[in-house]
Amino acid sequence: MTDDRPTGVDGDRLAVVVAKPRAQDVIDTLQEGGVYDADRSVTEHGEDAVAIPVTAPPETASYREVVRQVGEPRLRTLEDHLRERGWSDGEIDAAPGSWAVIGSVVLVEMGDAPRPGEVGDALLTMHGEADTVLARGGISSTHREPDVEVVAGEGDTRTVHREHGIEYGLDLSEVMFSPGNKAERARMGEIVDADDRVLDMFAGIGYFTLPMADAGAKVVAVEHNPTAFEFLLENAMRNGVTDRVQAYRADNRDVLEGGLDAFGDAPTVDRIVMGYYDATEPDGDGYAYLDPAIAALEPGGTMHVHEATPERLAFDRPIERIEDAADAQGRTVEVLDTRRVKGYSEGVAHVVVDARIE
Repeated sequence: MTDDRPTGVDGDRLAVVVAKPRAQDVIDTLQEGGVYDADRSVTEHGEDAVAIPVTAPPETASYREVVRQVGEPRLRTLEDHLRERGWSDGEIDAAPGSWAVIGSVVLVEMGDAPRPGEVGDALLTMHGEADTVLARGGISSTHREPDVEVVAGEGDTRTVHREHGIEYGLDLSEVMFSPGNKAERARMGEIVDADDRVLDMFAGIGYFTLPMADAGAKVVAVEHNPTAFEFLLENAMRNGVTDRVQAYRADNRDVLEGGLDAFGDAPTVDRIVMGYYDATEPDGDGYAYLDPAIAALEPGGTMHVHEATPERLAFDRPIERIEDAADAQGRTVEVLDTRRVKGYSEGVAHVVVDARIE
């Protein structure tokens, strides 16, 4: 943190200067510290930095310098910006209600909004740390590939997203990234113990692997999508955790059938993360992923099972499936925690069950 802080200046005209790729992570820290000024815009500051408005010099965020920020107070909402562009009440009602800034990209579900390009331009005005706006569609195929369209800005879909001290390199046109899982990613880094042996099934670009490895856990990370796997390897290096991550580009079932030799003489693990929403689906007389996962779990180990569950079945369905798979192997289940992470689709919730398998 720099000590180069101007004095004698009204706090509501201050801004901290940070490198552009760090902008969203710093904004999150400033919001947590209660000093982010939402009434003013993030603005460019030179070629590689932005000035983030603050109400007072922050005590927790690192930055290059504190500067006086000039200019008019920003229009606070997307509605304000669209009205300035002449949108009617009916058109504004169809505008997006939420979006997320991922690195240098704004990711938004455009829905039935008219003139998506104008929405994109407004979002870029609101978020000076971003240079591209992507309209997000669905996720398709077994590789969970996103359907996105550039609607404004430079069109660069490759970025580095930073949150809770972890850097995620990714290409949002090729791999998925769920902003709604932010708290869950952070939580996984908080609950693991140093030297825990963890199996991260469906690891993606390292959503859960990276915070767990950063906390000291030893992680076997399995991902089948070749593009996501490349980012997984890159991100392990980017975060300095390659010595604690053993990555496999493979089907989880093949890795489990071959034995977890990455842990040497210990063929079982202390903790398993199943982050794929459909991994608990029954397969014939058993469960394609739950069965081998439970077999690989140390007695007393913990599973973190994600599922897209109809609201009326939450949390009964995932718990029943875990108990059924465990019972077939003569094991018992203690449910430790259940959480709704976010809405998945209409009437369907993304839920997580933490369970100890004895």
